[in-house]
Amino acid sequence: IHLATENEQYLSELPEQAGYFKETRIVEFIFLLSEKWHLDQSTRYQAVELLERFMIKQVEQMCDGRGNSKGRDQGQRSSWSSVRDQITNTFVLRLVSCVQLASKLSLHYSRVTSDTALKFLQSLKYSYTKQELLESELAVLNTLHFHINVSTPLAYVELLLEVLGYNGCLLPAKPLHQVCVQLLDFCYLTRETIYDTLLKIAIENSTPSKLQIAKFLTVKEDFMLLAVGVISAGVFILSPRHWEQVVEHLNCITGITPQSILEFSYAVVRCIVGSTTP
Repeated sequence: IHLATENEQYLSELPEQAGYFKETRIVEFIFLLSEKWHLDQSTRYQAVELLERFMIKQVEQMCDGRGNSKGRDQGQRSSWSSVRDQITNTFVLRLVSCVQLASKLSLHYSRVTSDTALKFLQSLKYSYTKQELLESELAVLNTLHFHINVSTPLAYVELLLEVLGYNGCLLPAKPLHQVCVQLLDFCYLTRETIYDTLLKIAIENSTPSKLQIAKFLTVKEDFMLLAVGVISAGVFILSPRHWEQVVEHLNCITGITPQSILEFSYAVVRCIVGSTTP
């Protein structure tokens, strides 16, 4: 109930720019960096979501500040150029700070220290100091008003798997969890392809309008839908004979319709297989 409420609250306050900083290259960078530093599974998702929320807030604040100080078109254009340059110049530093903060939230033994982060940045030819690294972490915290410990889609997946087990679904728990984590990685890395397929299924049209794309944003950011879709696809791959039963259970637990669960599973499996065959 707590996760469902948190998810609904997030969707009701969704900024128009949600998802802008979840493009494949950024997600892949964070995942590879998390692997390099031996961080646990939840940390990489936490870092992606943290960076996304921070960057959107930062861009909003910077644009508001520039917009208030310069009213003419030329001034606004140069102002936006300045904002873009500032974002570009500090982006990798902010990304590393988000991974650092996520590692501290995970209560994992392998926390990212300042020395580790600096060594990595220096390997990319950046010459930041420990003070600048600390200030970057504080910039993220201050921008988000220290509200950084939010639930990731992995928390939704794991809790739903626990509820399924409690409700009597006889599923291979450990292998299913492993498949679900792999599928969640896959969904993050192929986000646009999966949701583009899902949108076209939903509207029964291969060329969605701008309005339809805008309205679909809440679907793309719905962690509960992502979690049930990942579990459903995982069961379909690992234990097909249990699939219909699991979809029924997921429907009862979350209220998400079997049709929506089916469509999401189809979009994921189709993307994995790489086929357009129905």
